[in-house]
Amino acid sequence: MSAAAKTEPATKADLILPDLLYTCERAYQTANQTLIVIREHVQALVTSGGALDAAALDRHQYAAHGLSWFATYVSALSCMLDWARRLEATGRLGELESLILQAAYSEYLHQIYGGLPMSQGEFVRLADFGIEVRERQLLQSPYTTLLREHGFTEDCKARLAELMKDGHFGDPGLDDETLDMVRDQFRRFAEEQVAPHCHGWHLNDQLIPLEIVETMAELGVFGLTVPEAYGGLGMGKMAMCVVTEELSRAYIGVGSLGTRSEIAAELIRLGGTEEQKQHYLPLIASGQILPTAVFTEPNTGSDLASLRTRAVREGETYKVTGAKTWITHAARSDLMTLLVRTNPDQPGYKGLSMLLAEKPRGTDADPFPAEGMTGGEIKVLGYRGMKEYELGFDGFEVPAANLLGGTEGQGFKQLMATFESARIQTAARAVGVAQNALETGLRYAQERQQFGKPLYAFPRVHGKLAWMAVETMVARQLTYFAGREKDSDLRCDIEAGMAKLLAARVAWSNADNALQIHGGNGYAEEYAISRILCDARILNVFEGAAEIQAHVIARGLLTR
Repeated sequence: MSAAAKTEPATKADLILPDLLYTCERAYQTANQTLIVIREHVQALVTSGGALDAAALDRHQYAAHGLSWFATYVSALSCMLDWARRLEATGRLGELESLILQAAYSEYLHQIYGGLPMSQGEFVRLADFGIEVRERQLLQSPYTTLLREHGFTEDCKARLAELMKDGHFGDPGLDDETLDMVRDQFRRFAEEQVAPHCHGWHLNDQLIPLEIVETMAELGVFGLTVPEAYGGLGMGKMAMCVVTEELSRAYIGVGSLGTRSEIAAELIRLGGTEEQKQHYLPLIASGQILPTAVFTEPNTGSDLASLRTRAVREGETYKVTGAKTWITHAARSDLMTLLVRTNPDQPGYKGLSMLLAEKPRGTDADPFPAEGMTGGEIKVLGYRGMKEYELGFDGFEVPAANLLGGTEGQGFKQLMATFESARIQTAARAVGVAQNALETGLRYAQERQQFGKPLYAFPRVHGKLAWMAVETMVARQLTYFAGREKDSDLRCDIEAGMAKLLAARVAWSNADNALQIHGGNGYAEEYAISRILCDARILNVFEGAAEIQAHVIARGLLTR
């Protein structure tokens, strides 16, 4: 038994605050009122004549992005309270879940009223919005004070550590037998066929073996959300979240394989002609073709309006010329969703179109055998299982019939329609990586002996792990909320962005803390945590860097 257990309070009642759910509800109401005040202050800074002023938004970017982070925290607290209520309604709100809820409220309220980190070196505080001292004091209540002062004490951390030492991290609250079965099925697959081998793939910088890809296809990963009429399983985004989380919990590369198919299938399902749907969706769903997204260019990044790769129509063929970069899984893929400029006279987004560009699958000896196309690998720190590439096109031909939707100029609009799903799935990947880091750190802390006892016995160690478990659950519930909104056909661009923003930070924080627990060993390549840290770092960059994500959320909050 760990030292954490020896110092635990005698009873649950000593730690869990009375009327916890009611207390959290009242504290949430106060936090939400604080958010309303923040939004009013930011709106005064960045609007002119009742409309959003883009130049002012850029000038006051710090405050605008701070609004996004505050809104993300308040939304996360709402999701945690909803999670606890669902568990309570079915008699599943146990001691562990109650302490997780209490700890989440305690720490997030501390940060809301004391200083909220937007990144490792950037903190935003209520004073940064021009909220004066007296108003800041009024934007608190006895409930926020109670939770801040008594919600996540040293004893609470110790008790959480004791409750989770056997690998129990709280009921995820899926409330769906089918989703529970899906989670169990993919957890078994990931633990048996991925986890034992993925570190070797990383160290050898090799592609995920095709046998794994084929098994994933058999399990239905690539057709998970494709409608049954087109050969898929017809499941929702919540199923996608569960599957992606479990696969990424073993290895982010495997979890990300599904992302390629998800993006391509969503593009075709929402924007394609019926003929394109009938042809491509069954092939994607079955795994017969592996797609890749070819959007980013060397000098554009997130600024897709400046995209320059040209596609010129000559009869029944488009000829593509230009360069793309950071293209995941490009060599092995069979189909590129290729964003190009078909009308150079149309500025910005209006001249962009999406092509369904087929290509032969490459080999190690000849990664890009297609005529008019070249490519080279970009060596990366992590996220290696599919590899990253830069591509060049010089007269690469695509049939005109493969213009997505059959109409030029719709490319950006078609891409935007997929962003919600892509960001929800990225959030789920981040939750999986965060969970992996947590479990890896926990195992090491229990096994590693120092000064005659396991590392887990030391408060600074089990305290880190307790918070990692709490914040992983917070990110999970925020991600599930976005997934449920999407399944309900509700607009969830802000919610998806918040989930991605927070979950990516949690994944990095967990990986960093888990490596710290490993000490010097964590810096050695032979330990899995070195890979997890590198894999976690990319999550704050792709599918919209954290700064871009915060900007998009801010615009949504200020205009919706």
